[in-house]
Amino acid sequence: MTDTDVIIVGAGPAGLMLAGELCLAGVRPVVLERHPQPRDTPKASGIGGQILDLLRYRGILDRFEAAGSDPHPPPRFPFGGVHVDLRGLVDSPMRAVAIAQVDTERVLAERAGELGAEIRRGHEVAGVSQDETAVTVDVRGPDGRYRVTARYLVGCDGGRSRIRDLAGIPFPGTTYPDVNRVGHVAVPDAVTVFGNGDIEAPGLGRIRAGFTRTDRGVFAYAVGPDGMFLSTTEDESAEYDDDQPMSLTELSDSVHRVLGAELPLGAPIRLSRFTFKDRQAQRYRDGRILLAGDAAHLLPATGVALNLGMLDSVNLAWKLAADLEGWAPGGLLDTYHDERHFAGGRALLQTRAQVALRRGDDPAAEALRQVFQELLVDEPAVRRVGALIAGTDIRYPLSGSEGHALAGAFAPDLVLQTGDGETTVAELMRPARPVFLDLADRPDLREIARDWQHRVDTVSATTEHRPADALLIRPDAHIAWAAASDEPADTAAPALRDALSRWFGAPVRAAVPNIP
Repeated sequence: MTDTDVIIVGAGPAGLMLAGELCLAGVRPVVLERHPQPRDTPKASGIGGQILDLLRYRGILDRFEAAGSDPHPPPRFPFGGVHVDLRGLVDSPMRAVAIAQVDTERVLAERAGELGAEIRRGHEVAGVSQDETAVTVDVRGPDGRYRVTARYLVGCDGGRSRIRDLAGIPFPGTTYPDVNRVGHVAVPDAVTVFGNGDIEAPGLGRIRAGFTRTDRGVFAYAVGPDGMFLSTTEDESAEYDDDQPMSLTELSDSVHRVLGAELPLGAPIRLSRFTFKDRQAQRYRDGRILLAGDAAHLLPATGVALNLGMLDSVNLAWKLAADLEGWAPGGLLDTYHDERHFAGGRALLQTRAQVALRRGDDPAAEALRQVFQELLVDEPAVRRVGALIAGTDIRYPLSGSEGHALAGAFAPDLVLQTGDGETTVAELMRPARPVFLDLADRPDLREIARDWQHRVDTVSATTEHRPADALLIRPDAHIAWAAASDEPADTAAPALRDALSRWFGAPVRAAVPNIP
């Protein structure tokens, strides 16, 4: 007999997102966080890409907008020392909410608490052991040491994960000497801002907006309505603690080193520092111990990791709940590693490409950046790179579902007309339950789905420009199976039954009238 079903170690974005998603699935986790209070060290300054769609599908995106800003397409997204200009795209694949990480964590913690998660702050893991049935955790808490057992343990405790180390999971990769300092400051009177975004300062002259590369590093800035955003990148051998705050003096000194002269800086609004590591856990699961977020992957570029980690948690939660409730088909929990290791690999691909663009000052490196920037003049190229940054290009390679282009992809938010009125795919996904969506009045397929109605919601609807006759959507909003338009029953029916069994376990025939 265990004390709880799931212990989550780490109350960062990945851990808190996982806690909320588990509660939606009927599991009440315990979150252990070693810091006694929520941390106020500035880190990520926003959330963006695919996670925004997921938060909207859960009906909670407005909470993040209220704490930050409405989601909008970033006009120009930094990518390895150049900019990806998204301004020409009508429907940009990359959208973002400007919100400090401390506020992201606060919103997620409030939601997890409302749903029933228990968050214990000031409780540090001292040891972990596991057997075939449970995980045992030794904890140092405010009132002394204690022991707690669970059926599963998820390490969401960051890049220096103690859980990953205790589980003996290798974390291979590369540490780069780059140190990236980022500041959001008020524009001082001594700095002149021109209409095209350029700035001028005494002793520096005029500096063009964007990236300025010197033999001492890279300086970048942009001026917005609420101040100046600036960053420096330098090669350093020093090690920095992620929880060690950066001062305005440290940022100013770095700017001085890179540009060779002082740039006046106004009052700080946000300051942060990043080092770059390229690492991915060899496996995201070891028995009853799993990893998510930075504990599973570190990326050598900013603006991606937090979103990737939260999506790890969404993928894991429903599969973990299925296992705990006893209905998970064989191998379901292992698909967490398969799918999210794949997604992490895609994120590493594009951030490693950023390293190649960012590093190097010789003519060959400069030529690479110039050619890349020229390619991004074409809309298909900028759209593809934007989707890569956002993670909206992910299509999980699902076994047995290769026949339709939508299988493995994130479900589009279709506007649906049902017998009860208008709804959307986003609204159907709020409870985080599987949905069988019949878009072509296919009673043959609804009859099959009826055997899983205890676990899968069936919805009949019509939509303009329907992408398929039917969609089987998982709780994480990814499509497990799709029927092609006018696909005959002799191929669609067995494929649907196979997909329902593969993802949602054994059928239970209910004694209800046949669906007409």
